[in-house]
Amino acid sequence: MLPIWSRFHDRHPRLVEAGLLLLVLAITSRQYVEGDHGWAAGQPLAVAAVVPLLWRRRHPGPVVVATAVVAAVSAGLGYTLSPPLMAASVVALYELAVRAPQRTVYLHHALVVLLVVPPALLADEEGQGWVQESIGPVFWLLLPVLAGTAVQVRRAYLDAVHLRAEYAERTREEEARRRVAEERVRIARDLHDVVAHHMALAHAQAGAAARLARNRPVQAEEILGELTGTTSAALRELQATVGLLRQPGEGDEPDGAGEPLEPAPGLGRLPELVAAFGSAGLSVTVDAEGAERALPPGLDLTAYRIVQEALTNVAKHAGAGAARVRLTYAHDRLTLTVSDDGGAGRPPPPPGGGFGLIGMRERAQTAGGSLRAGPRPEGGFAVTAELPLPVRPPPAPVAPAPPPPEPPGEPR
Repeated sequence: MLPIWSRFHDRHPRLVEAGLLLLVLAITSRQYVEGDHGWAAGQPLAVAAVVPLLWRRRHPGPVVVATAVVAAVSAGLGYTLSPPLMAASVVALYELAVRAPQRTVYLHHALVVLLVVPPALLADEEGQGWVQESIGPVFWLLLPVLAGTAVQVRRAYLDAVHLRAEYAERTREEEARRRVAEERVRIARDLHDVVAHHMALAHAQAGAAARLARNRPVQAEEILGELTGTTSAALRELQATVGLLRQPGEGDEPDGAGEPLEPAPGLGRLPELVAAFGSAGLSVTVDAEGAERALPPGLDLTAYRIVQEALTNVAKHAGAGAARVRLTYAHDRLTLTVSDDGGAGRPPPPPGGGFGLIGMRERAQTAGGSLRAGPRPEGGFAVTAELPLPVRPPPAPVAPAPPPPEPPGEPR
C-alpha cells in the first residue's frame, strides 16, 4: 500500500497537496459548530488557519506561528481547544520537525503552547478544568514534534548509510587501482631482475669466451657451455614469471604450460649464482656469521634477488675482479652485505640511481627492512640490506630424566 501511495504522490503532487489541505479544513471547520458564535462565524478562522499551510515547506517556522495565533484567537473567542481545532498547528509543527534542528523545533513547540494555552484558560466559561485546557494541548502538540523528529533521524540514518556505501564503493575502486599499480611494479621488478641479471651474465661470459677463443680454446668452449646454461636459466625464469600472470583456463596453453613451475630461488642457490659469476670472470666469496636458519619463502626470495642484483651491478658497472657476500644472522634480523674491491672500470652509479638500486630498495621495504648503498671508504662499492626475521620462541626447558632405580641390595 505504501509503495502505491508513494508512486501516486510522485505523479500527482498538487492533487495530493490539495486533498490534504481540504481534509485539514474540513476537520478544523467542523469544530466551530460547538462554539457560541456559530459555525459560519468560525469559518474565516478555519480558512485563516489552513491557508498558511501552503508555505509550510519554504517557511515552516512562520507558518507554525501563524497557525498558533489563529488557534489562540479561536480559544479566546470561546471555542473548545480540541485536537481537531489545532489540526493546522499539528501539520505545521510536523513539517518543521522534519526539516529544522531539534532545538528550533522544541522552541517553536513551547511558543505554540504559550500562545494557545493562556487564552484557553482565560476563556474557559464551562468549567472544563485546567487539565483539559493545558495538558491536553501540550500533549497533542508534542506528538507531531516527536513524529517529525523520528522521521528526520531516520532520513539522516539512511543518508549516512548511502554515504558509507558510496565511500566503500569509491574506496574499493581506489584499492583495486592501488593493487593493480603495485602488481605492475612487482612484475616490472621481477622481469628486470631476471632479464638484467642473465643478460649481464651472458654478456660477460660471451666477452670472456671471445678473449680466450684464440689462446685458450678449451676454456673458451667451457665458458660457451656455461653461456648456454645461463640463457636456458633465463628462459626458465622468464617462463615462470610470465606464467604467473596467466590464470588457468585463459586462452590456449603454450607448450609445457601443464608442467609445474620450478620453485622460487632462495639463498640455497647462492653456490650456483657464485659459480655463474665465476665463469664470467668475477670471483665471489660468501661468508656467513651467526646460526644459519631457514627463511620464509618470500623473505628467502627477497634476500636472493638482492644478492643477485647487487652482484649483477658489480659485473656491469664496477669493473672489479672480486666481490664478497656477507650474511649475518642475528636474533631478529638478517644483514646482507655485497661489496666489491673497486676496479679500473667506470664507477658504479650513485645511490638511488638506476632501476637496480630502486628494485633492491623496494624489495627490502616490502619485506619490512631497509637498504643502503654507496661507495666504501677503502674503495669499491657496498650494498647493505637489513631484513627482519621471524623471532623464534625460546626452547622449552627439558625436564631432567629421573635417576635409574638402584638395584635391590642383599638382605642383611
